[in-house]
Amino acid sequence: MTKKILVATDKPFAPEAINLMQGVIANKPDFKIELLEKYTEVAQFKAAVKDADALIIRSDLASKEIIDAAGQLKIIVRAGAGYDNIDLAAATASKIVAMNTPGQNANAVAELAFGMMVYIARSKFSGKSGSELMGKKLGLHAYGNVGRNVARIAKGFGMEVYAFDPFVSADKIEAEGVKAVKSVEELYSTCHYVSLHIPANEQTKKSINFDLLNRMPKGAVLVNTARKEVVCEESLKKILAARSDFRYVSDVAPGCAADLEKDYADRLYFTPKKLGAQTEEANVNAGVAAVKQIVAFFEKGDVSFQVNK
Repeated sequence: MTKKILVATDKPFAPEAINLMQGVIANKPDFKIELLEKYTEVAQFKAAVKDADALIIRSDLASKEIIDAAGQLKIIVRAGAGYDNIDLAAATASKIVAMNTPGQNANAVAELAFGMMVYIARSKFSGKSGSELMGKKLGLHAYGNVGRNVARIAKGFGMEVYAFDPFVSADKIEAEGVKAVKSVEELYSTCHYVSLHIPANEQTKKSINFDLLNRMPKGAVLVNTARKEVVCEESLKKILAARSDFRYVSDVAPGCAADLEKDYADRLYFTPKKLGAQTEEANVNAGVAAVKQIVAFFEKGDVSFQVNK
């Protein structure tokens, strides 16, 4: 029986990506891809997923409501690294494997982080005097796929790179030319720039607080290409009010963005929408990886990238 792979994307994949995704199953008659693009109502999503065997999403919500509507779903793949838009408990309860596609968007996110760093360092290209990145200390809060790419680019800028990640050994970090620190407090106390690459979960939400931010040296810049939830918004308001040298750039605006921009616009920058993975290359890489993982799951039982074990 042909297995239906539903690609449900409010922000559609590029046509090239869809063509290459179709190419993965071109010689596999047991699979077909169906597109649900630019949908406007949850009801449309629920109707489309009803007979799907596999689901690919981007920033779309694979909520309990969607999962409950799926009569024969076996696997959900988030085409990207973060997977907080999948209700993992609901997926597990329904015996659905949830996966992400780690590393496929890493370079795109890393390049955006540097684009924002340069923009804020040069006074948002306003004509006012700015500063250079060379010689500054950059801290990576987590050293996964994106963090490694940020480190690679930072070396080209002549920055000193530090990292904290309790899940990666200091030996491994330092083997790649990055200085490992022993604590998150040490990272913030040491670095002029800190780039966030942590997931949003119960341990990390609101964990970037005033105490951490206030440890940063003069001229501090916090760079967030992770999730808005990891930064405590009350702490963000407090640090911006307390320190005129503190700046914040983010790929996702905080809920209090409008209030902050009224008083601190020259020290803030938020992208119009989450743009980290919005490159042609990342679009293709993540989409193709998602289809390949689905095929490997059904043909070989491969659950290498499962996130709800």
